[in-house]
Amino acid sequence: MTKKTYAVLFCILIIASFARFYQIGKLHPGLYPDEAMNGNNALEAIKTNNYKIFYPENNGREGLFINIQAGFINLLGNKPWVLRLPSAIFGILTVLGVFYLAKELFSSSGVGLLSAFILAVNFWHINFSRMGFRAIMAPLLLVWAVYFFLLSTRKWEIYKKTALGIALVAGLVFGLGFHTYIAFRATPLLFLIFIPFYRKTSGFWKLTGTFIAGTIATALPIGLYFLKNPGDFLGRTAQVSIFTAGSPIKDLVLNSLKTLNMFFFSGDWNSRHNLAGRPEFFWPVAILFGVGLLYSIYKVTSKNLRNDAFPFYLLLGWMAVCSLPVIVSSEGIPHALRAILLIPPAVILAGYIGNLLFEKLKFLSLLTRDHKKYMLSLNLFSGIFLTLLLVEGLSTYFLLWGRNPKTAEAFNANYVEIGERLNSLPNDVPKYVIVKAGGVLVRGLPMPTQTVMFLTDTYLPENQKLKNIYYVTDESKIPEGAYTEILE
Repeated sequence: MTKKTYAVLFCILIIASFARFYQIGKLHPGLYPDEAMNGNNALEAIKTNNYKIFYPENNGREGLFINIQAGFINLLGNKPWVLRLPSAIFGILTVLGVFYLAKELFSSSGVGLLSAFILAVNFWHINFSRMGFRAIMAPLLLVWAVYFFLLSTRKWEIYKKTALGIALVAGLVFGLGFHTYIAFRATPLLFLIFIPFYRKTSGFWKLTGTFIAGTIATALPIGLYFLKNPGDFLGRTAQVSIFTAGSPIKDLVLNSLKTLNMFFFSGDWNSRHNLAGRPEFFWPVAILFGVGLLYSIYKVTSKNLRNDAFPFYLLLGWMAVCSLPVIVSSEGIPHALRAILLIPPAVILAGYIGNLLFEKLKFLSLLTRDHKKYMLSLNLFSGIFLTLLLVEGLSTYFLLWGRNPKTAEAFNANYVEIGERLNSLPNDVPKYVIVKAGGVLVRGLPMPTQTVMFLTDTYLPENQKLKNIYYVTDESKIPEGAYTEILE
């Protein structure tokens, strides 16, 4: 890569870092109980030194992200922004990974840079890079796993041992993905796309075997856990599956259309996941993605199995495979969180078409009489376009969404206020939290209790006793004169 490419990439990473770190302690407000549940599991792991492969509470969650959060909490304390700090870091690393993957797929730094920039300023990805949800790790690990495996196939002819090492790293990274988010379990299907293109390529099966070995090495612990605890494998997925409904085929078609539509016209309506109903892509990016999607379909239907068509098979296959966990669900469609693995291929398709358009227009400049004036106009237009994407992404997050009262409500900002009031009181004052909110029970108390428990570090009974904080669902158990808070 040239120095100019490195410089532009560095600037993109600065933008991505700003979008993910700026005011992380203030925006978004509140702390959703699902985030707090992660934090409480992390606090217990720190206390007991028992870092689990899988945490069964709250419908079950893979343990890798929670254990990483525990490391941050141990260093920085039990604050909401600390829970979200790993997500911000993983979001930035995903931007870097998209650059390398897009560059590797199309042998073009331009495609890589534009794809990375689109991801860096995309509200959808910024938002989940600033939440304490484990799903943000899934696109990170898949992007890097695919990149390393592609890199190993390119390196084989010249550096066989190096290529095998890279394939092993790809497998190790891919195996870690099974420790992140349930939607990741569909992704092995993606690697089947390599076979028709590379099966006759020298070293492909050795690289594949090495990749599989690496995958098994890191995925084995959670695989063994599910073998011993099969009920945890599907968890809540079975509860929200369309196959429990009366018309699964109809639901499958409707969910597919709604999921595709989320990129263009009507996105997730959940105020935690989105500025309610806003398309997941800003309209100029949506157009580029739509053209890229149509072009990929053209490549696939032309039955072209030449290597120059492989990127389109891979990206279209990625979209199809990672749509499966979304469209088979009967809950909250379109669902931006469950569809998080669709972000990388979508931004790469948009980046490819955007770069292709720029290169075509640049070529046309050679046919004009005033080449310099034409290029100046093209570069000016490109700068305005990129600035527009930047301003839209940041203003949507920090102004429209971050300051929206519905966002604070969606993240239960009132629960944080309760936690802060309890923390302001001395330990010798008996404090009772009357839990009137409903939800899945965790150790006998509804899920919403988790937010207050995390902020006060009273998830464990011994800490409740130490800090004189008690959680009850029956008001009659409260001593007369005790300080009370109502959580509803």
